[in-house]
Amino acid sequence: MENGRTTEFLKGLLIGGIVGSVVALLYAPKSGKETREDISKKTDELLVKAKDEYEARLEQSKKAYESAIQRLKELEGVARKKVEEVEEKVEELSEKGKETVAESKGRLKKAIDAGVGAFKEEKESKKKKA
Repeated sequence: MENGRTTEFLKGLLIGGIVGSVVALLYAPKSGKETREDISKKTDELLVKAKDEYEARLEQSKKAYESAIQRLKELEGVARKKVEEVEEKVEELSEKGKETVAESKGRLKKAIDAGVGAFKEEKESKKKKA
């Protein structure tokens, strides 16, 4: 976007300079040689201005690019840290989940064993009664 504005500025500078030069030439009574020299000087001045402006904008663009790259590197570092934190949390939760499943399995096994034991006791007690 900045590049488009610079291009438009340079176009405006060049066109404005040309129009100004032509108007000045039309209203200034000079010989052909003097007029050509004036045109040449104005053209040179405009080219120097355009080149200076271009170089200034180019330098600004380079600085902006370098700044953006630096910021992206900083953001990459922050993102990496966040990913590591999330990985640690996931690992921690996974371990807790494994522990919870193991505890639940143990309780379920005890409950089943108790149920089987109670069933066997009831069966034995019915055999003794009969």
